[in-house]
Amino acid sequence: MSDPRPLPELVSFIETLAEPHILCDRNYRIVAANAAYRGSCAAGRDVVGRTCYEVSHHYSVPCDRAGESCPLAKSLKSGQRERVLHLHHTPRGEEYVNIELSPVRDAAGEIAWFIEKMEPMHVARGVSDHRGLIGRAPAFQRMLELVMRVAPSDASVLLQGESGTGKELVAAAVHEASRRADRPFVVVDCSGLPEMLFESELFGHERGAFTGAVARKTGLVEAASGGTLFLDEVGDIPLGMQVKLLRLLETGTYRRVGSTELRRADIRLVSATHRPLQQMIRDGRFRQDLYFRINTFPITVPALRERTEDLPLLVASLLERVAPHRGLALSPAALRVLAAYPFPGNVRELRNVLERASLMCDGDLIGPEHLAEEVRQPPSPSIPSVGGPAFAAADEAALDLDEVQRQALLRALRSHRGSRRELARKLGLSERTLYRRLRALGLDQAQTLPDDADMA
Repeated sequence: MSDPRPLPELVSFIETLAEPHILCDRNYRIVAANAAYRGSCAAGRDVVGRTCYEVSHHYSVPCDRAGESCPLAKSLKSGQRERVLHLHHTPRGEEYVNIELSPVRDAAGEIAWFIEKMEPMHVARGVSDHRGLIGRAPAFQRMLELVMRVAPSDASVLLQGESGTGKELVAAAVHEASRRADRPFVVVDCSGLPEMLFESELFGHERGAFTGAVARKTGLVEAASGGTLFLDEVGDIPLGMQVKLLRLLETGTYRRVGSTELRRADIRLVSATHRPLQQMIRDGRFRQDLYFRINTFPITVPALRERTEDLPLLVASLLERVAPHRGLALSPAALRVLAAYPFPGNVRELRNVLERASLMCDGDLIGPEHLAEEVRQPPSPSIPSVGGPAFAAADEAALDLDEVQRQALLRALRSHRGSRRELARKLGLSERTLYRRLRALGLDQAQTLPDDADMA
């Protein structure tokens, strides 16, 4: 048996570190927290002796039993350092935090302690906010974890997703979480530009290089020096220009139009497209060698229909942007209409829908009557809102949305005879989402799932 008291050297070590750190035992108990953690994460509260899952998540069970990815449980199994992205309760509200947990072994070689480092992720929130990325859905969090994995490096990132999903916001998040955050973030719209104009925009030109070039012009590659160059809709780049872009990426050099001088570029490249690049390669419309260069680290940006549980967060944030200071809110009936609409234009379309509704609404509560007719009566069958078939059984027209979900979940709980994991699969939810929804609707203690205790 190892000594239940941590070595004073360990406690002294984490106290010297600038980032928030805690020291935990194998039973999730916090045995020490450094000054950075006490100041930024604990708001002066005493956390020693409490469990990490209760402090960070307000859970009554460890994260892995609540549908989370628990770094401590993973480290006990792997014996190695583990990294995860979590949504933590902080004095500023719920925030995304990068967790890096390292096991510490005793003299017998057994894991006795865990040092947990926390790095707040300021580019995204799990609550309504007026800027940055917002979301809590599993698809959103999977994307966010990839953003945080790649951001500290200089690897080229390719963002793929439908129009209107917010790829530029994700690109900005990659930049803001990188070592280049204090340098420029330069956006290049690749759509609709002829080759000569595109080359001039990207690389710049000398005076007299072509008709109308009355002065030397600095290109966007040079403007982005030391920072990040974001090529939006990279699939629209003309084939002739793709060769020159490939040369830039392979050699790190370029020439202004009309110049023989070779210039060096210091940029990190992030690209985005909604086009099927692999099909374009087969059709001869996109260079395969360029694709390999820009696709070092692909990230899929989810469509809004894949994260409809984020609708209330997005609605609150977008209403604050399109109608600041009005304090507008959406009625439960209007939210049900939006949840049933497939949003082919994604978050961009949601913003437009809400802006129109804010102009149609004279009060402070937006109802279905303020929404456009094509949203209230979509021409094609709507995509079911997140929650699976159990939610469709309730009479949504007669009940408040929260009560609809509460009654449907209660029926599912009463009829279910398996584990929480099995119930989540049956409802078409992630286990994490199910646990949070149960807690939010006051049902987490309504019925004990028979074999939950076996899920640790």
